[in-house]
Amino acid sequence: MPTLVWDETGERTYETGIRKGVLYPQAALGTYPAGVAWNGLVSVSESPSGAEPTPIYADDIKYLSLMSAEEFGATIEAYTYPKEFEACDGSASLTTGVVIGQQTRQTFGMCYRTALGNDIVGDAYGYKLHLIYGAMAAPSEKAYSTINDSPEAITFSWEVTTTPVAVTGFKPTASITIDSTKVDAAKLTALEVILYGADAVAARLPLPDEVKTLMTV
Repeated sequence: MPTLVWDETGERTYETGIRKGVLYPQAALGTYPAGVAWNGLVSVSESPSGAEPTPIYADDIKYLSLMSAEEFGATIEAYTYPKEFEACDGSASLTTGVVIGQQTRQTFGMCYRTALGNDIVGDAYGYKLHLIYGAMAAPSEKAYSTINDSPEAITFSWEVTTTPVAVTGFKPTASITIDSTKVDAAKLTALEVILYGADAVAARLPLPDEVKTLMTV
């Protein structure tokens, strides 16, 4: 067996940034047919929960551990949001320019991109696409304050829970991550045309089974 070596040139990798956010309101049949650009996206903090062991005892010993279901959650922070997100935030238009709250919240999906870097090429090494399904935004705090000598733009924040969607051959999932340094470039380009749209083709969020078909070599 060769001796382990740490921090070799080109292997000092990291992940940073967030860009190209897209919102996909969910349609009646559980698809995400119409994506819109999400400008002003500051951060998405992924926060999985669950997967906690429950010990079972028998014969005076620890017999086994049962694992609870794992859930995917996130916190979204942004300076602004697309008009289409109003329904996801529990708002509805009473008439032009008049919005009311405390309405039924629409389920949505989203995608965003983070940069991959290393010690040779920096942030140009590659990137990851993050896809989220079955998301629901909880009511958020909106803090308004006076303008002073250190002005700051208001940021909005939402706690997000998810309901997983089906994946053939696997347990349901609410998230997919795609690494540009490990997948076929042409297939990734084809996926991005779907995610971001093209001339006369609306952006949409493909479900996991379609993603698998698109990306399978």
